[in-house]
Amino acid sequence: MLPDLAVDWLRLMPLAMLGAVLGLDVVTFPQAMISRPIVASTLAGTMLGEPLRGLVMGVALEFFALESMPFGASRYPEWGSAAVVGGALFAMTPDNTPAAMTLSALAALVAAQVGGLSMVALRQWNARLARSRQAQLAAGDGRAVLTLQLAGISADFVRGGALTMLALAAFSPLRVAILATFSFPNTLSRAVVVSVASAVGLAAVWKVTSTTHGARWWLLGGLVLGFALAGGLG
Repeated sequence: MLPDLAVDWLRLMPLAMLGAVLGLDVVTFPQAMISRPIVASTLAGTMLGEPLRGLVMGVALEFFALESMPFGASRYPEWGSAAVVGGALFAMTPDNTPAAMTLSALAALVAAQVGGLSMVALRQWNARLARSRQAQLAAGDGRAVLTLQLAGISADFVRGGALTMLALAAFSPLRVAILATFSFPNTLSRAVVVSVASAVGLAAVWKVTSTTHGARWWLLGGLVLGFALAGGLG
């Protein structure tokens, strides 16, 4: 029997709204770090009643995201919306399902790359819009500035929501179809994701600590504080 590949659009709408808000946070507003994968993925899992599964996926994606340095006008993956996709897909999948974590992480990585390209396209659109109002801006027209600000914020909100919705609509049925015939052991699936994510994350940490003055001491202090807090909570 073929699996049911129908897309539940109503179920995806709240997740798309979450992706829109978190995609907005990456650069536009408010840049409050809620778009970090460990936060975004956990929120997505919580919305589906599986906060721990969302957290697990968020930790893995956070290691991948450490490699990105979102400074200035550099190009980088967009992790806010992508982490919602990864966390939601993993939360939708019953525990101990073969290859669940691998497929969810892969979907998030693809969404992050597409999201990064969409941010570049948005910046180009913003630049064209600003050039079209160059005369008003040069004259100090506050209305023109406000219009450009609102247009940029609105466009980024739509971008994040559309990316999340389309990614979930594409990967949800694909995930069901693949998992219905896949026999990749669940423990091995998680081991692959954790190993690759850890390698990427540790390489990123080493790159920063080996080239930035004093970074090793900050890292050591953070580790000591983290272990102390973990011990106190335990």
